[in-house]
Amino acid sequence: MTTQDSVGPETLLASVAYQTGVVVSRTILKKETGNVTVFAFNEGEGLSEHTTPHDALVQVLEGRVDISSGGQEHSLEGGDWMLMPANVPHLLKAVSRFKMLLTMITS
Repeated sequence: MTTQDSVGPETLLASVAYQTGVVVSRTILKKETGNVTVFAFNEGEGLSEHTTPHDALVQVLEGRVDISSGGQEHSLEGGDWMLMPANVPHLLKAVSRFKMLLTMITS
């Protein structure tokens, strides 16, 4: 869904499907003030260390992931959430296949 679309309710878990060897994402809302994206990671997939200029809220929908943020290690599973502050290096790796909702606040 983009900001111009209006659709009925949808299940977040069904918004993206797991695919071998790739991280799948779907942006469900994009505005100047931020965006909301659903991701699906297969076991062992991840994102290398990076920073963003904006705060990011990660909500794990299912599965397990290890996240390092600011040098601290965290293990999250379905139902857990974590705030990653702007400009702090972070990375993640799927312990099992997992899906997450990422909300980026840009202002």
